[in-house]
Amino acid sequence: MLLRIAVQAKGRLFEETMTMLAESSIKIESSKRTLLVPAKNFPVEILYLRDDDIPQAVANGTADVGIVGENEFEERQEDAQLIKRLDFSKCRLSLAIPKEIDYKGLEWFNGKKIATSYPGILGRFLKKNNISADIHVITGSVEIAPGIGLADCIFDIVSSGSTLVSNNLKEVEVVMQSEAILIGHKGLCAEKREILDEMLFRFDSYKNAEGQKYIVLNIPNDKIPEVCQLLPGMKAPTITKLETEGWSSLASVIAEKHFWEIIGKLKKLGAEGILVMPIEKMII
Repeated sequence: MLLRIAVQAKGRLFEETMTMLAESSIKIESSKRTLLVPAKNFPVEILYLRDDDIPQAVANGTADVGIVGENEFEERQEDAQLIKRLDFSKCRLSLAIPKEIDYKGLEWFNGKKIATSYPGILGRFLKKNNISADIHVITGSVEIAPGIGLADCIFDIVSSGSTLVSNNLKEVEVVMQSEAILIGHKGLCAEKREILDEMLFRFDSYKNAEGQKYIVLNIPNDKIPEVCQLLPGMKAPTITKLETEGWSSLASVIAEKHFWEIIGKLKKLGAEGILVMPIEKMII
């Protein structure tokens, strides 16, 4: 029995999904012509779909689970369950207007024509805020709509904001935050649920290791308590006595974002022979 996973066929979310599967030791052969590809070493098969087709495919059971942008799941409102937030492919859905306009609040959108690829999310937001506007649906290149006279403003995905700037637009209202999520069919059998649980365990091990480094150093024994405050590790550092009197070797885990700050403090405490190594997986 195989667990069928629907994933986006191309784009940024596709690339990051394939990386996560590979780092979880789930080997998928690359194929641009085959829509359904089984893994070599794990009981899953990958179904490549358009991102906006994934929620429906999972809801109707064509796929058991799917990895999709939260924005698409929210837009489609299909009857599938959110299983896990995956912490990548992050973006937001925002309202943007020509940069020369003096914006003073949501009331500005009353009577305006708004171009978007997400009429469902936008419509619900406008209704909630008692805004009456004309929603103009466009598939692709939404940001050019105000410049060519198709709309007064836009509602679209924003990541860095550079596309808005290049089209003389400014972001004025963030409607929702989005990231990659794992969604599932509500009628998964016990056997497929077991496969899913094992896959989630692997995903967690991969994500836990991100941004972490394994550090080993030599330290005078009287400085060990201070070093332990800097490097608590997962529970506590591993400490081993050295042949040199009054010295020990200490091993722990360090967050990469605090690396140089902590290394400086360790050196001041007398740490020597500091080794820093990448962590491939981390099981908590």
